[in-house]
Amino acid sequence: MKTTSRRFSQSAFTLSALLVIVAVLAILAAMLLPALASAKKKAQRINCINNLKQSGLSFRIWEGDHDDLMPMAVPAAKGGTKEFNTGADAFRHFQVMSNELSTPKILICPQDTRAAAANFAHLQNQNVSYFVGLEANDMNPQQFLDGDRNITGGSAPANGILKLVPGGPASWTTAIHNQQGNVGLADGSVQQLSNTGLHEALKNSGTPTNTWHLALPE
Repeated sequence: MKTTSRRFSQSAFTLSALLVIVAVLAILAAMLLPALASAKKKAQRINCINNLKQSGLSFRIWEGDHDDLMPMAVPAAKGGTKEFNTGADAFRHFQVMSNELSTPKILICPQDTRAAAANFAHLQNQNVSYFVGLEANDMNPQQFLDGDRNITGGSAPANGILKLVPGGPASWTTAIHNQQGNVGLADGSVQQLSNTGLHEALKNSGTPTNTWHLALPE
């Protein structure tokens, strides 16, 4: 009996050994957590890009069924949203594409705090993460069609409409991608942009005399 007790005590962990193991695990966790958080953000941004690609494809499909015009250029009587280009109704430009988008979940960036609408009938601005470029068309392939809502310019939005001038000021806030963002262009491509990249993309979107109007989901 004594021999068995001695062997058990010799094979058991001591308190100091247990503390060392706990300390090592804590260090490993501290090293891994930032990497996991970074990987999660990267995955979320990729999902955001995929959302914008699907949104851009939906715009182009809708356009093909409406005389090669985007919803923003078609009157409501013909199924478009032209009458809503001057107000804070960004969600309506997506709402008319319910068949093409298939689900409101596409309109929410994974890094946004907003929640998707239950269905397109109940869609509101607070269920949308993306702006809409009201003048976007196939004639200007580098023009902004849609993108993350955390975009700013030289002046504050008026009634939900942000004015941008090619070559003028443009940047991202920290609201979603921490001073970065994604932009879908009229040619169907999606770009990941820093503040510098955003300014360059805007500069290449048209001539300095153009003024682009972005409908923000405020």
